[in-house]
Amino acid sequence: MIKRALALGLFIALMAPTAYAATAHIPHAKKTVAPSPKPKWPPAGFKANGEVFAKIPTAKELIGTVSNSKVLTRQLGQKVEGVAICEKYSCGAVQVASLNGCTWWEITGKLVGETSTTDKTSKIFGTLRTLAGATAPKQVTTILLISQEPLELKHAVTNVAAYCHHEAASEKIPSSSYKTFTN
Repeated sequence: MIKRALALGLFIALMAPTAYAATAHIPHAKKTVAPSPKPKWPPAGFKANGEVFAKIPTAKELIGTVSNSKVLTRQLGQKVEGVAICEKYSCGAVQVASLNGCTWWEITGKLVGETSTTDKTSKIFGTLRTLAGATAPKQVTTILLISQEPLELKHAVTNVAAYCHHEAASEKIPSSSYKTFTN
């Protein structure tokens, strides 16, 4: 009886791979992967002025962008007296893109805020000017605007303007300058 059970088990074991092998070669329909959709143009939330598109990113958007950019991470990692630059000074950011691409970018803005911790009168503290490098057509880039005014007065960068240049630059690219406003 045991010999018959072993023989039957051996027979089933030997026959099983043959039956499986015969079904393993049945052709199946190939699965195709759909191509990624083209990015929406203009990007959501951007305002247009001719061929130039610009947007002030939210803090959440900026954090996401910085986490994917070695250049922005390095800029924000600069230390002033042992403190990260935008934890010491008032900063802003703008995202820009151009329909035709740019040889270089010029970003300007004004730094405004309360006069002091006791005087809540709003005033212009200075002007910012940042020059950034070339971008390809429809390439979105984020540009930081860094002042030299203390962060504790809660200043804001306003009146941000982006200029896309197509001629060669005569100034150092990238560069950033801050000029204190004189009343």
